[in-house]
Amino acid sequence: MKRVVVRVPWEHGLHLRPAASLALLAKQFRSEIFLRLGQHTANLRSMLGVISLCAMMGAVLEVEVIGEDEDHAVAAIERAFLTGGGNPEGDGTDVA
Repeated sequence: MKRVVVRVPWEHGLHLRPAASLALLAKQFRSEIFLRLGQHTANLRSMLGVISLCAMMGAVLEVEVIGEDEDHAVAAIERAFLTGGGNPEGDGTDVA
């Protein structure tokens, strides 16, 4: 199991567009990937679950990855949060 702490970089929080992109990214890995905000946990493959966290810009999330490709998965997800998904506007439109 791997854990990393990330901060939400998107101006409008973890809204639909970055949630969808993160879900697509998570589906590229075999590992189970979860986001935690306080007492709430969401499977990163579930766009609706991720949105239900209501994570605003600057919120600190814990990413937990469990599985055979956890090293690659945690690195890719951390990179997506650090770069705002690779989009210059930081809206997460090109996370994958």
